[in-house]
Amino acid sequence: MNARVLRAADYRAMRWKNGGGITTEIAREPAEGADFDWRVSIADIAQDGDFSVFPGVDRTLLLLEGGGVELELGAAEPVRLERRYARHAFAGEAPVSCRLLDGPTRDFNLMVRRGVVQGEVYARPIVGPMVFFAEAGTQWLAHVVSGWISLDDAPHLGQVTQGETLCFGAVARPQRVLKGSGELILVKLQRLVDTT
Repeated sequence: MNARVLRAADYRAMRWKNGGGITTEIAREPAEGADFDWRVSIADIAQDGDFSVFPGVDRTLLLLEGGGVELELGAAEPVRLERRYARHAFAGEAPVSCRLLDGPTRDFNLMVRRGVVQGEVYARPIVGPMVFFAEAGTQWLAHVVSGWISLDDAPHLGQVTQGETLCFGAVARPQRVLKGSGELILVKLQRLVDTT
């Protein structure tokens, strides 16, 4: 993958698998079909309820906006995400019930097929150059929470601004440089098994 920009018009709003809420899907691979190797989305949670079950999928939930959530994961101790960018990783087949702590929330979600793709999520400020070293089988998504970013070696893409997402991967050069100002959610996706 070289680099591409996903605008808000490219995202797809859909009901949760269990019908309990709405998710805005930013990107996934493959792009169509019931199953995915990885999926990145933003969920608006307006009421208490159960999460959908995704067997064989590892999930990471990160709080973007709102007063926070409490997650009940089976017999384990409840987990509270109360501050912005707090996150929690859990198995997609686990029974998860969500309780809102202080009104509706907006949450960033990463889902990866276990054993096929490994994923990591980071919340980062950007105040200058950010260097990404090329790694075979790795791709990045940079979702702009606020401000703007641009990729040094892809000036034709212009500035990627609030609410948009830049997707980029390994290239022939040893590194890629991201510049900008604001706050990002960075997703690193490392493919473990080729399913194509």
